[in-house]
Amino acid sequence: MAGGTLPHHAGRLRRAGAHPRAYPGVVERFSSAVLAHRDGLPDFGALSVLSAARPAVLPLLLVLVPGALYLAGVRRLRARGDTWPPARTLSFLLGGLGTIAVATMSGLAAYDTSLFGVHMVQHMLLSMVATVFLALGAPITLALRTLPARPRGVVLSVLHSRVAQVASFPLVAWVAFVASPFALYFSGWYEATLTSPVLHELLHVHFLVVGALFFWPLLGIDPVPSRSSYPFRMLLVAATLPIHAFLGVAIMSVEPGGAGLLAPGHYVPLHGVDEAVFQQQLGGGLLWAAGDVVGLLFLGVLLHQWMRASEREARREDRRLDRLDTGATDPAAV
Repeated sequence: MAGGTLPHHAGRLRRAGAHPRAYPGVVERFSSAVLAHRDGLPDFGALSVLSAARPAVLPLLLVLVPGALYLAGVRRLRARGDTWPPARTLSFLLGGLGTIAVATMSGLAAYDTSLFGVHMVQHMLLSMVATVFLALGAPITLALRTLPARPRGVVLSVLHSRVAQVASFPLVAWVAFVASPFALYFSGWYEATLTSPVLHELLHVHFLVVGALFFWPLLGIDPVPSRSSYPFRMLLVAATLPIHAFLGVAIMSVEPGGAGLLAPGHYVPLHGVDEAVFQQQLGGGLLWAAGDVVGLLFLGVLLHQWMRASEREARREDRRLDRLDTGATDPAAV
């Protein structure tokens, strides 16, 4: 937050009647300097996304390697005279991998264990934004069109495996997508990821995997083991909206004194109770609002796909009827 923001919110909460019932005397023991960040980071602001960027080797490789492989596939297609929609390339590289880079290598990554609101932005980017753009890039389709016979056979065997069929079944993926955040935030798992670098990185992978399993089959651009009708897909997406809203409200429902605070042993020593409460309320509100916005936009994408599929089906039916009419009136057919 901008300079002086943390003391401002602390004072605002105290004036509103916030009292540290859950952690008596803790605010008085922390000076304003400690409230500014015990982890040594400056106050978070808009420019912090750039100024605090610290690209790590592993996230950098996980972005550069898939990007290079994708571009190699596109180049191979064009070399043999085939075409590949530029929108798919931009979606995969800029929308998908670019979002992952922002979430894991910008200033968001520097503050994601310090500020719960920043963590929630990172959560939404990885699970609900990057995965959608990656799916729109159709990397599996590109791989099947460009890989040699043996690697292509491996990809097909994975797609046709029983595990892939179960994991990509829309209802199974939906349950994992909506249930895993409750298990994460309302258990000891989230606090464990704040203290273990390995668990913290695995949490990022978890966000990507769960989001991909949910959105990839719904978009239906790449070949997936399990497909469902457009009405069923839209029903699943619509069903996530109230659940995300409920989760956001549940996270926001932390009392001013700290009762209901997530990972208090981590956040209270960093900022004190008042700022930790504010950050949790901010994070819950972001989850609620962003989940609804992304969900509604995705519903719009599905509706557009459904309309285009209906138009294609209507054109196919018109051509079939035209062929029947031509055959009935052709003297040679009598």
